[in-house]
Amino acid sequence: MALYVQKYGGTSVGSIERIEAVADKVKSFHDAGHQMVVAVSAMSGETNRLIGLAKGISETPDPREMDVLVSTGEQVTIALLSMALQKRGINARSFTGWQAGIKTDHSYMKARIEDIDTTDMRKQLDKGGVVIVAGFQGVDEEHNITTLGRGGSDTTGVALAAALQADECQIYTDVDGVYTTDPRVVPAARRMEKVTFEEMLEMASLGSKVLQIRSVEFAGKYKVPLRVLSSFKEGNGTLITMEENSSVENPVISGIAFNRDEAKVTVKGVPDVPGVASRILVPVSDANIEVDMIVQNVSADGTTDFTFTVNRSDYQKALTILKNVAAELKAREVTGTDDICKVSMVGVGMRSHAGVASKMFKVLADENINILAITTSEIKISVVIAEKYLELAVRALHTAFGLDAEATEEQ
Repeated sequence: MALYVQKYGGTSVGSIERIEAVADKVKSFHDAGHQMVVAVSAMSGETNRLIGLAKGISETPDPREMDVLVSTGEQVTIALLSMALQKRGINARSFTGWQAGIKTDHSYMKARIEDIDTTDMRKQLDKGGVVIVAGFQGVDEEHNITTLGRGGSDTTGVALAAALQADECQIYTDVDGVYTTDPRVVPAARRMEKVTFEEMLEMASLGSKVLQIRSVEFAGKYKVPLRVLSSFKEGNGTLITMEENSSVENPVISGIAFNRDEAKVTVKGVPDVPGVASRILVPVSDANIEVDMIVQNVSADGTTDFTFTVNRSDYQKALTILKNVAAELKAREVTGTDDICKVSMVGVGMRSHAGVASKMFKVLADENINILAITTSEIKISVVIAEKYLELAVRALHTAFGLDAEATEEQ
């Protein structure tokens, strides 16, 4: 007998029929003798509907009341799923965040879990019952309802698994696992049986939307075995684990992630003196703009060109700030573009294999794709290229590094 924590996202519980299907799946595990804790999201579209209601009252609604409002979406789902399981003869009980003992800090709309008191959930499990928990929410020490931010139900599931010392946390979604890249871009992409937490963290941070990054961080910190599965088709999904695959046939590159939401800004002709980088970046940071890749080129005339990337939604704001900074620094000009993207190759195998970067650059060169910026870490290489080349670049790299599915290779 194992203790499983399962999490079902909005599409998985998007209708009465889908909630009934989830109940059947949970029942099959329970009937096999396993203890079951289930965390659920609001039905798909419900959170946006609630936010729309709030915006109809006020353009800037009070954060505390927003958390009270949007937390009701999950409350609907836990009640309906409990009813569906009870109809199947299973002792299921719904728990809101506070009833499940999920204690958070005071940050409305983006709270962080500080502790979970599992006493009441344990009582229900010990009676042979199923625990159904509202994801995405908790309560602070002053008994205010808080929410964990969009995608926070993944974090709820992992946190419950850590607190209950579950055998596995299973994240059910609308995809059947983690793929080597987005199958919509590369039809030959294949599902990975296993991926390390390090690799998954990199892929989540670089644009892979399968898992919310905070949940992966949480799972890695508390060593919670994490599995991504489909709500709509059977299969083993992808296991996210601490263990690296030591097989000699294990590919150097595990996956290719990409992000279209990128923009690049350059301050040209900046005096090459100590402290100039901070004078450029501090005002950007103070405006709550997150800087990603940074490139600095020193010219023969003693000036430097300072280039960095930001999220596309921050592009115009960053340009405005930098024009003021450039005037103070007596820089030559500020330029930028928002028609770029970032393509990243991820794999723990990079640690023990040389030549990955040079091969990547040659593949792109063979496709006449110009690289605008490069950044690397132990298990990642990222490049900035023109957005129009994104699909060509990802497909070429996917094939060159042996990631295409065997079925495609046989055709």
